[in-house]
Amino acid sequence: TTLFIAIGIHEKKDTRKQLKFGATYMTMNNPYFVNMDENIEESVQAKGDILITRDPLQDQKKQNEQIKDMINEGIDVLFLQPVDRNKVRPALELCKKKHIPVVVIDSEVSDTEAVVSTIVSDNYDAGVQCAKDMMERLDSANIVLLKHTTAKSAKERIEGFLSVIDNNEKYKVINEAECDGQLEIAMPKMQEIIEETPDIDVVMALNDPSALGALAALEKNNKNDVMVYGIDGTPEIKALIGRNQMIVGTVAQSPIKMGQIAVENMYNILNGKKIEKNIIIPISLINKENLFKYDEDRWQ
Repeated sequence: TTLFIAIGIHEKKDTRKQLKFGATYMTMNNPYFVNMDENIEESVQAKGDILITRDPLQDQKKQNEQIKDMINEGIDVLFLQPVDRNKVRPALELCKKKHIPVVVIDSEVSDTEAVVSTIVSDNYDAGVQCAKDMMERLDSANIVLLKHTTAKSAKERIEGFLSVIDNNEKYKVINEAECDGQLEIAMPKMQEIIEETPDIDVVMALNDPSALGALAALEKNNKNDVMVYGIDGTPEIKALIGRNQMIVGTVAQSPIKMGQIAVENMYNILNGKKIEKNIIIPISLINKENLFKYDEDRWQ
C-alpha cells in the first residue's frame, strides 16, 4: 500500500506536459539576438520546458521552412523575429492552422492573425533621439545612412531620424546603402560610399553591428572626424563611447527585458490569460555624457 501511494504522488507531480517553445530570429550573427535567445532559454528551462532555436541566416524562405520543421517537431508556441514582415506570411498561416500562438519580438509582421502579442522597442523614437543629439553637436552635416529596409524595426529607425532633419537644408543625406544590419556587409558598403562621397560628417547606422562596420571602414581611410551613431546599446559600442571620438552614441535597447516580457506573455496566453496585443518598450540614448549610468560589460 505504501508503494502504491508513493507512485501515486510521483505521478501527480509529473502531470504537467513539458512544453516545447520554438524560436527563430532573422540571424544569430548579431549579439542582440544571441543575448535575447539565451535569456528566453534560461526562463523557459527554469519552468521545466525546452526551447528549440533556429537560425535562417537572413533568408525568409529558409525561415519559413524552419518554422514548418519546428511545428513537425511538436512545438507548442513560437517566438518570431521575421526576416521579411510580408514573406513570413505562409509560416504564420501554418501556425494559425495548427493553433500555435506566436509572439513577435523586435519587429512586426503584416499578417497578425496568428500573433498573440508583438513586442518592440520604440524604434521610431530611437532614430529621433539620434538626430536630435547630432543637431546639438553639429550646426550642419553631410549624412550617410546604413539601412535594412525589409526589417520594419530598422526602417522605422531611419524614418525617425529623417523626420527630425526633414526640410532642413543644413542636414543633407549624401549617400545611403542597404547592409542588412550586418558588420560584414556594412564595412565594404561604407568603403564604397567613402569612395563615392568622401565629404562625410555623420553616419546613421540602423544598429550597432553596422555602426562597427562603418567605423572600421572610416578608420581604414583615416577619416577620424566622422560621427557614428548606432542603435542597440551593445557592450562593444558602449566600451567605445568616450574612448573613440567617432562613436558618439547608441540607443539602448534591452534584449533582456524584451525576452522576459515575451516569455511572460507566452505563459500567460497558454494559461488562458489576456495579454496586451502590442507592447512598445521605451528606449534611451547613450552618449559620453550619460555613459556612467550604464554597465559597459553587459546588456541593459
